[in-house]
Amino acid sequence: MVNSLTIKKLQPTPGFVLVEPAKQEKKTASGLYLPDSHTEKPQYGTVLAVGGKLINDRGVEVNSPAKAGDTVLYKEWGGNEVEIGDTKYQFLKFDDILAIVK
Repeated sequence: MVNSLTIKKLQPTPGFVLVEPAKQEKKTASGLYLPDSHTEKPQYGTVLAVGGKLINDRGVEVNSPAKAGDTVLYKEWGGNEVEIGDTKYQFLKFDDILAIVK
């Protein structure tokens, strides 16, 4: 089953969103090319799927702050990474999302 896993088959559970991180920059703004060992990952990406409403420990429903297609900025150490094919995706908690890029 894991070998046939595709991104379209994944639906986040309540309280999570699935994000495709932005591609790593290979070149700086000043034109310098970065080596492949450059490990700084982008902290923003595009929401691909949204899980259902989360019911917090006080019984209050919490809606996702973002919808599919939104570009979001998220915490540096937030989420869980899953690799499908050659692409690494992030499952983020609603709380890991810092901002929606307008």
